[in-house]
Amino acid sequence: MKNYTITVNGNVYDVTVEEGASTGAAAAPKAAAPAPKKAAPAAPKAASAGAGSVKIEAGAAGKVFKIEKNVGDAVKKGDAVLIIEAMKMEIPQVAPEDGTVASIDVAVGDACEAGQVLATLK
Repeated sequence: MKNYTITVNGNVYDVTVEEGASTGAAAAPKAAAPAPKKAAPAAPKAASAGAGSVKIEAGAAGKVFKIEKNVGDAVKKGDAVLIIEAMKMEIPQVAPEDGTVASIDVAVGDACEAGQVLATLK
């Protein structure tokens, strides 16, 4: 038997799969129906000094693909601050309101979870 931990939409499942010799006939898979457990939140990187109060959070789990704005840049509501890649799609993470970028809390290539704070505005 092999044990796997699988994360689906932020829910973590422990799954046990039994291995067996193939007899040529299609056998029903023997996987336990696991009970979901809460995923531990990813530890955010330390925010820059003077971090803002308006958070820009990841809309999906993925990887930071590109950072569009720098700390100190002025942004308008809807401007892309950074882009994450999830399932081969590039998803812009936009400013929820007008402001100035106070901190960028991730780096290109970092993995992120849905809801994780990626940057802040002031």
